[in-house]
Amino acid sequence: MKSELLGTKAFVTIADFGCFTRAADELNLSQPALTRRVKKLEEHLKVSLFERTTRKVTLTYAGKALLPHARALLDYMDNAILSVQELAAHQKGVIKLSCIPTATFYFLPLVLEKFNSLYPNIRVHIHEQATMDSLDSLMSGETDFGINMNRVTHPQISFTPLVDEPYILVCRRDHPLATKKLVEWNELASHRLIGIRRTSGNRILIEQEIAQTAGTLEWFYEVRHYSTAIGLVEAGLGIAALPCMAMSHHQHESLVSIPLVEPVIRRSIGLIRRNDVLLSPIAERLVNLFLEMWFERKPEKWTAPFDLFSR
Repeated sequence: MKSELLGTKAFVTIADFGCFTRAADELNLSQPALTRRVKKLEEHLKVSLFERTTRKVTLTYAGKALLPHARALLDYMDNAILSVQELAAHQKGVIKLSCIPTATFYFLPLVLEKFNSLYPNIRVHIHEQATMDSLDSLMSGETDFGINMNRVTHPQISFTPLVDEPYILVCRRDHPLATKKLVEWNELASHRLIGIRRTSGNRILIEQEIAQTAGTLEWFYEVRHYSTAIGLVEAGLGIAALPCMAMSHHQHESLVSIPLVEPVIRRSIGLIRRNDVLLSPIAERLVNLFLEMWFERKPEKWTAPFDLFSR
């Protein structure tokens, strides 16, 4: 259906200008792309719509018969789109969203800016929560859906992955580890380590993964948010193990990020929602916008400096 609509638009534009070149310019297409659209429409209708010569383009008998109907179809589509946009502009409601802090800082503002332009009267209540608190609020109905880590084991909750990211070491440029290309987890033991509180899903994941290889780590400072950890590192109070996304918004000339290995630890971030509860239509649209925009951002760009981590 989409190709037929694009072909119809191309057909009407060529008929209006009487020229493929000018029609292509009007539609911001290359001439070969415009020709392909018309050819697909002709193949679908099983008729030729234009008589082409080196000097001009004219409509065939079938083209002349189709033109008024094609114009009516495009007018109908334009009116339908305007009606939907008008409806969206006046739609009201509230969406309750749970979000782990790193995703809140990195991606949420971009999505909400786009969503607000489409649905200016829909309010979004953001619950910035840790991993387990986010699951609890979703199950209790306090929130509609959330952005969380993949540590989801509840049978009533589904997880849709968005990005898979590694943990990295963040330290000052004048730190002894700053010149290394790779740092092993067991090398952190001799330095003052800044970590997230022990109940955090990130902390639990790290300690479970390194238990079999690097042993245990002693965390000198414990904080609630990665932004606090980055501030302490910048002040020269220690080093921190963070997921890539935590550094995506920070441009610090005094800090460096280094891949952590032995083992390479990754976390997955994605959308969580209940399987047994239907989202409201407007909340479903926000979910779809998250998926569309997240993948448009090409999350692999965040880990591009760490080619070691590519799969």
